[in-house]
Amino acid sequence: MVVEKKQDEAEELQRELNELQEQIAALEAGVEEKPDYGMGKGDPSITRWELDQAMLADLKQRAARLEEQLSRISQGTYGICERCGNPIDRDRLAVLPDTTICIECARSGGG
Repeated sequence: MVVEKKQDEAEELQRELNELQEQIAALEAGVEEKPDYGMGKGDPSITRWELDQAMLADLKQRAARLEEQLSRISQGTYGICERCGNPIDRDRLAVLPDTTICIECARSGGG
């Protein structure tokens, strides 16, 4: 049963990672060409481009955290708080699958 649970967790993380990678690819295609702007030429598309750049960076960081969590599953440490060593509540993992700390450690300062 534990092996099935790990497999389910890995499949869910992989699904989420695949979705993120699709979003990343779509954003990367959209930000390849930077809109032209200069003094007195406030093109609104530059704002969209800058927002897409920020979103792209955020998605890439999240994808890297999910890849790390997939690695933790294979090592048997997924769902274990890296600060206190206690199990991370399953409901917390369902909402934040890339978290590495439990709610108690998050409340006590940082995460």
